Amino acid sequence: MVSLQEQLMKAGLVDKKKVQKVNQDKTKQKKEERRTGQQSVDEAKLAAAELQRKNAERAREFNAQRDAAANEKAVQAQIAQLVQKNRQPKAAKGAGEIAYNFTYGAKIERIYVSAAVQEHLVAGRLAIVGMGDQFELVPRVIADKIAERDEARVVRAKAAATPMEDDPYADFKIPDDFTW
Repeated sequence: MVSLQEQLMKAGLVDKKKVQKVNQDKTKQKKEERRTGQQSVDEAKLAAAELQRKNAERAREFNAQRDAAANEKAVQAQIAQLVQKNRQPKAAKGAGEIAYNFTYGAKIERIYVSAAVQEHLVAGRLAIVGMGDQFELVPRVIADKIAERDEARVVRAKAAATPMEDDPYADFKIPDDFTW
């Protein structure tokens, strides 16, 4: 098969010097492309690297979310286990028991306890832990461990406020067993 250059030479449209000049220019151009091609970054490679970086970042974010959800689930399981192992008995309604009111979140809740349990709650030896829509009594040490994991679940009895120096009602103390 005869090349296009040879056909043009036979036809007399180009001479041998022009063919050599074109070949030299092509060779120079290829050398230049090889030399500068190593220094310049290929756009396709750059785009592929950027896409790979974005995919890796998205995968890291997804893994972090998955790990955070797994950690939260593990913490909730630890809290449930602590409460199940250490919960204290509370009294049932209607058996001459006392209603103990406390605030949980933005609501005022009520549980029925015996007089001894009420004393322990007021003294701070027992604490109330919210488990969904139920409330359990646990020792203060266990409540501290639960509070390390999730502070919002633990309800503690508030200590009596210290009276102000010029309080006109300082002589009138409110009893602990007073119910509104």
